Amino acid sequence: MSRSLMALIVIFAVLSAVHLIYAWVDRMQSRKDHAVIGVRIKTWWGMFFVFCLATFFNPVVSLLSLMALTFFSLKEYFAMIKTRKADRRLFLWAYLSIPVQFYWIYIEWYGMFIVFIPVYVFLLLPLPRLINKGTAGFLRSVSSTQWGLMLMVFGLSHLAYFQFATPEYGAGIVLFLVLLTQINDVVHYGVSLYMGKRKVIPTANPLITWEGFACGFIVTTGVSYLIYPYLTPLDPLFGFLSGMLISFSGFFGSLTVSVLKRDLLLGDDDKFDASKTSYLSRVDSLTYTSPVFFHVIRYFFDFM
Repeated sequence: MSRSLMALIVIFAVLSAVHLIYAWVDRMQSRKDHAVIGVRIKTWWGMFFVFCLATFFNPVVSLLSLMALTFFSLKEYFAMIKTRKADRRLFLWAYLSIPVQFYWIYIEWYGMFIVFIPVYVFLLLPLPRLINKGTAGFLRSVSSTQWGLMLMVFGLSHLAYFQFATPEYGAGIVLFLVLLTQINDVVHYGVSLYMGKRKVIPTANPLITWEGFACGFIVTTGVSYLIYPYLTPLDPLFGFLSGMLISFSGFFGSLTVSVLKRDLLLGDDDKFDASKTSYLSRVDSLTYTSPVFFHVIRYFFDFM
């Protein structure tokens, strides 16, 4: 507990300093759009709060917090989809799968946790759309719903499983993962905003550049090597490789969700601008980094 308390104090001090620096830069550089960075910093505070709950109280509290996060993320995703009345029952089934997925985590049934959404929900999801709802728009409705479940529920639910897979280290690993993911995003965005020239996919997201990716990769890897001894039981090699893994997977997660939003909100510029500060923009990278990091660590280390 003393080690965790010390980590909390250090992280609180660092977050406070970063928040003050952000406020000063935003005031001095008011012509630049720093909204995305502000959203990321708020996410850091939110996850810091969840980490505190997991450290000082029952892990079930953080489980419920993360379940709420997946619900609101999925809700925002559905709000972007052009839907019909026939899709309402489909969405209801999708929402009902959230508590079931987190129940598998609570009872630590890994086998069902890992196949429930990719297999059973995938097979059963078409049923409410088939019954007396016709065939028009069937594929788009079912596939877009399954996509949302895989990203917002299945992907993010791995954050909750860390604490049940390894009660001793779970909270620290979650904080380690979230901090590195958000640092990678902030550095990538900041460098792209001020120095980025070579855009990765201009039609999807003009703010994602190769310069931002390179700087994010270097900084995330360096920070990972510095903080892994305090938050994780990883060895030096994986403390170094973890930063690289999180940076790569976070980059693809952010890019994928960005393209997804652009496709869903094509022609609706107001909604697209609003989505920049939505739950989706806060968790886009985590939808990839959470499952990738979870399964790599579980494969190579016995404590998982």
